Amino acid sequence: MIKLFRHLKPYKWLVIAAMALVFFQSLAELYLPTLMSDIVNTGVVKGDTAYIWKIGGYMLLVAIGGMACAIGGSFFSSKAAMGFGKSMRGKVFNHVSNFSLEEFDKIGTASMITRTTNDITQVQQVLIMMLRMMMMAPMMCIGGVIMAVSKDATLTLVLVVVIPVLAAIIFGIVRKGIPLFKSIQKKIDRLNLVMREGLTGIRVIRSFNRIEHETQRFDEANRDLTNTMIKVNKLMAYLMPVVMLIMNLSSVAIIWFGGLRIDAEKMAVGDLMAFLQYAMQIMFSLVMVSMMFVLIPRASASAVRINEVLDMEPVIEDPAQSNAKSSSMRGHIEFQDVTFSYPGAEQPAVQNISFIANPGETTAIIGGTGSGKSTMINLIPRFYDVESGRVLVDGIDVRDIPQHELRQKIGFVPQKAVLFTGTIADNIRYGKEDATDEEVQYAAEIAQAAGFISRMEDGYDSQIAQGGTNVSGGQKQRLSIARALVRDAEIYIFDDSFSALDFKTDAKLRAALKNETKESTVLIVAQRVSTVMNADRIIVLNESKVAGVGTHHELMETCDVYREIVYSQLSEEEIA
Repeated sequence: MIKLFRHLKPYKWLVIAAMALVFFQSLAELYLPTLMSDIVNTGVVKGDTAYIWKIGGYMLLVAIGGMACAIGGSFFSSKAAMGFGKSMRGKVFNHVSNFSLEEFDKIGTASMITRTTNDITQVQQVLIMMLRMMMMAPMMCIGGVIMAVSKDATLTLVLVVVIPVLAAIIFGIVRKGIPLFKSIQKKIDRLNLVMREGLTGIRVIRSFNRIEHETQRFDEANRDLTNTMIKVNKLMAYLMPVVMLIMNLSSVAIIWFGGLRIDAEKMAVGDLMAFLQYAMQIMFSLVMVSMMFVLIPRASASAVRINEVLDMEPVIEDPAQSNAKSSSMRGHIEFQDVTFSYPGAEQPAVQNISFIANPGETTAIIGGTGSGKSTMINLIPRFYDVESGRVLVDGIDVRDIPQHELRQKIGFVPQKAVLFTGTIADNIRYGKEDATDEEVQYAAEIAQAAGFISRMEDGYDSQIAQGGTNVSGGQKQRLSIARALVRDAEIYIFDDSFSALDFKTDAKLRAALKNETKESTVLIVAQRVSTVMNADRIIVLNESKVAGVGTHHELMETCDVYREIVYSQLSEEEIA
């Protein structure tokens, strides 16, 4: 956790101010019992009313000063902690934004969300308590002992017996609670994962009547977290009654023995009252320390998880010094003996892939499920880096091109259409931030989306719900295609982006695309033969390798895998 607190540097003056105010607050609280002792010993015993008013005035000033310091300390510590939390969330988010898909696969989306929200909140809350208590508790404890000894050293023997007993009980309870606190964060991760899957997959869950199963999964994760938290809270519930019992017993002992010393004229009544307050301050400071020991382990577990994200270096990084030389080519793609494996996989996802895709041509990729089609095109925008071989764009290895510059050349339509909350126009402009209304509408027309947009109540200003749940699968795909087209990119990649379209819309869209992308390189991944058969080049993948390259007619003569796909989808009349 200390490593994480280096990010507090921008807030160092707030931290210093908070600690200084807490210091003066502690001094004020330690001084008040002494003033009260003086009032009793001198003012009350001697009947000196003027002295009582004088010292009472001092007490009031000290109390007001202590209150002002407490308010100021709380304000500055809260401001520092909240600023730290805001800064940490920003740093984690920005760092995660640079991750490749490999890092997301390692940590998991649900865990990433928990680390950015819940874990940072845990550290933030502990930071507030640390700024308030870490200085106050030791000062109150040490200062209380010094002041108590100054009032009556003999009576301090009661504290010598009580404090070790109290410390041992606190230590025992905290020691049992620490492992439970550490496990809570993992259980929150699990609950987040189950809940996220349940909400995002609600259509599938309902269609297969698995609501009861998902409810049971959620209940198990929820019960597991709840039971752990109940166990922790039960344990911590013992702390306050035990502390109060010991404090009350110690108060009785102090009054008993103090009364004997007053009777023997070895101690004044005011000193006994002050001593009692100092004893309470000492024991309350121990309780504060115990609360810190309870919260710090949980925050430490959270800090470890946050540091794990911040320390994780993206596998894919921009070259320290760009080796890319300017090229006269625009949109030229070449795979040179490319092999790639996912981390931990036994077999490569694609192996020994070589082909060239030229501007003005449409290159289609077809193959069975799991043959490596999507993996292959994910290597072009560097979502993953090749294991061996090279991927060239405009004659330059993609690893030598800054990621922003490389992706600026590409209009990418993913296999799963993703829309964002906002208007339809906002979603299309996601591809080009400064696109005019005319460019947005033109892209929608090419993508065959203008028709259904015009039928919506607010047209291009119609709101898209989270995840695009208020539009159909085909409409989502067409909006995703429009988002890519508005870029006027050198390279267009369509990863099975026509699967939700009917044959008529598919045909119209491909015809419109052909005219629109005359100067661009187009790569289409598809399952349907009808989508790829008119492509200039078709790459057939089978078990991660290239089974054939050519036009539809060439492959019908030379490639058994392609013929098998065609015969499984088209009738003899359509093939002819």
